[in-house]
Amino acid sequence: MELPFSQACENNKDPILGVLEVAFAKASRVLEVGSGTGQHAVYFAQKLSHLEWQASDQPEYLPGVTARIEKEGAPGQPLPVEFDVFQSAPAGQFDALFTANTCHIMPKEGVEALFNHLRDKLKSVKLLCIYGPFNDNGHFTSDSNRAFDQSLRTRDSQMGIRDKQWIAKLASQHGFHLKNTHTMPANNQLLEFQR
Repeated sequence: MELPFSQACENNKDPILGVLEVAFAKASRVLEVGSGTGQHAVYFAQKLSHLEWQASDQPEYLPGVTARIEKEGAPGQPLPVEFDVFQSAPAGQFDALFTANTCHIMPKEGVEALFNHLRDKLKSVKLLCIYGPFNDNGHFTSDSNRAFDQSLRTRDSQMGIRDKQWIAKLASQHGFHLKNTHTMPANNQLLEFQR
C-alpha cells in the first residue's frame, strides 16, 4: 500500500515539535485526534519517546495511518483507534490531547462534540494542544487564510476557519485555560491549554 502523504504535515512537524517538547514534557499518554496520514503520529512518537502516542481517526483514514505506523512507527507504538467525534471516545486514560488541522474541517458541532468528550470520557486529559489556522475576534489574520476559508466553504458550507476566542470559550467551559498562543509558520497557530 502506498502511504498517504501531506506536504503540510512535513512542513509543520518541526515547529509543532518545538512546542510539544515543552507543553507535553510531563505527559505520558497522548491521544491524537484526526491523525490523517499518520505523519505527525510517527514523527512525534519517535521524537517524544517518553510518550505513548495514540493515533485516532475516522474509519476511512485508519488503513493509511495503520500502514504508516507499522512501517515507520516508534518501537511499541500502538496502532490507531477509531474515533469519530460524533461517536464514543476511545477507551483509556490519556493525560494529553493533540489535534492538527481538524477544527476548520469539522462542522462547528464537531468541535463542540470534541470538547464534550473532554468533559466526559476524556476527563483525564489535562493538557490540550490544537494546531491550525484561527481567526482573531472574527477577523482573518492573513489574506491567504481568507482565501483558504473561502475555498473550504466552497467545498462544504460546514467547514471554515474558527475563531480563537470561540475555541478558548469552549475550552474554558470544560475547565481549560489558554496557557499560550504560539505563532506558527504559514499563518497557523498552536493553542496550548491546561486544566
